[in-house]
Amino acid sequence: MNEAKLERAPARRDFRSPIGRARGMGSAKSGTGHFWWQRVTAVVLALLVPWLVGTLVSLIGADLETVRGVLARPWNATLLAVFVLSMFWHTQMGLQVVIEDYVHARAVEVALQLLVTFLCVVASLAALYAIGRIAFLA
Repeated sequence: MNEAKLERAPARRDFRSPIGRARGMGSAKSGTGHFWWQRVTAVVLALLVPWLVGTLVSLIGADLETVRGVLARPWNATLLAVFVLSMFWHTQMGLQVVIEDYVHARAVEVALQLLVTFLCVVASLAALYAIGRIAFLA
């Protein structure tokens, strides 16, 4: 076999700092997905906020049964559920970034991440439960 024909692949450059190479730390490879999901939830919220504000403004002065009737409509209940899920998911991701950037004690960081996740899950479940009760019992 002719050695001249064999080409060597270019060596990969290591852009990590010397301390990063020594510790073996590098990219966790999940930042791009997190970035895009945060943008997707922001777009969903940007589209749903005008609908929500319009719906709430149209209900000013309405009695309880009218409000229940409007929120119990399938499209309104579905859009409200999507709004709630997007809002709490977006909130959790945003607070995660803030905690990662500004909390430097590892134990406090982990505790805050768990607390934020727990609160967002509990609040979203409570909101979905309320929407379900309104939609199915109205």
